[in-house]
Amino acid sequence: QLQLVESGGGLVQAGGSLRLSCAASGRTVRNYAMAWFRQTPGKERAFVAAISWSGGGASYAESVKGRFTVSRDNARNTVYLQMNSLKPEDTAVYYCATGPTGWSTGRYEYWGQGTQVTVSS
Repeated sequence: QLQLVESGGGLVQAGGSLRLSCAASGRTVRNYAMAWFRQTPGKERAFVAAISWSGGGASYAESVKGRFTVSRDNARNTVYLQMNSLKPEDTAVYYCATGPTGWSTGRYEYWGQGTQVTVSS
């Protein structure tokens, strides 16, 4: 059973940086795209970034372009989200996700439990 565990969330001041990690276990994800989503109370989960299985392709939500960078280490079965120039509106629970058709469909089968990111003004 594939499991995803996020880490690296926390409290940071506006303008600061955080690096989220998502480690997969149970099976390899080297052939799957991996993605980050975020959710705030009362709102639907929103796409943040995705990276192709090889790491050669990446996509970002407009709201984070130029500030966030997604990367992966297939040897470690891990995906990262480097978040710079954080804003209070980036406050959310961040989830990583993966699955065999995610890159082409935007739909992911496997999800982590989430990590809270809070940006203070």
